[in-house]
Amino acid sequence: MSALSDVLAKARTDDRAALIGYLPVGYPDVDTSITAMVALVEGGCDVVEVGIPYSDPVMDGPTIQAATEPAVQAGVGIADALQAVRAVTSAGAAAVTMGYWNQVERYGVERFATDLAAAGGSGAVTPDLIPDEAAAWIAATDAAGLDRIFLVAPSSTDARIVSTTQASRGFVYASAVMGVTGARASVGDAAATLVDRVRRLNPDVPVCVGLGVSTGEQAAEVAAFADGVIVGSALVRCLLDSPDEHGVTAVRTLSRQLADGVRARAGRAAPA
Repeated sequence: MSALSDVLAKARTDDRAALIGYLPVGYPDVDTSITAMVALVEGGCDVVEVGIPYSDPVMDGPTIQAATEPAVQAGVGIADALQAVRAVTSAGAAAVTMGYWNQVERYGVERFATDLAAAGGSGAVTPDLIPDEAAAWIAATDAAGLDRIFLVAPSSTDARIVSTTQASRGFVYASAVMGVTGARASVGDAAATLVDRVRRLNPDVPVCVGLGVSTGEQAAEVAAFADGVIVGSALVRCLLDSPDEHGVTAVRTLSRQLADGVRARAGRAAPA
């Protein structure tokens, strides 16, 4: 069992969803981004997705791209992400990376898995890698004891959901809107429908939802049907608006509000 699996199991025991916060390493600089990730943990995030900046982020919307583009230009990469993973795990949360497959291939698949495990990471989200093409990654994660997190979407067929969830470990990422990431004004019905489909086809895998959640109220709504609530763009916006210690404070504050939301079902307060 990875730290990620432990966190999800503990949240389930507490009758609540886990809170998963995303920030890219390197914006506005490496040190500030890592401080902000620690602030996520202090605010109540159970898991931190450490974003690895990439020049062609096909899943990321304009908010995340605005933060990752200068990081790419500054040469931020996997070594910096591993530094962030160490800081997150030292702060007491589970850490996974979020990056694109070309980055892993260029770094070296086995090397990446080994180095990520050595840094204390639980696994990786690979949004542009499908299980059919993931033999090398599956072998490397098996050898390193890492979780591998694949994605499903509303357009996924039942057969695709079955194959993806069977290949996933830790959780399956339900991307509950079509298109790129970004904060949204309402939750809608698509997310709950997708989670229901996944659970019907594979009741054993935790399902965590990325939907554009930006408020504690939305987090509570998604937490009512998902095993985990993934928040990215709203947290990144805090740093874009104030790329300094004030932005870090805003990240911590929003994390607390989101944590209150996911804990509402169990009547638990977020950490002070």
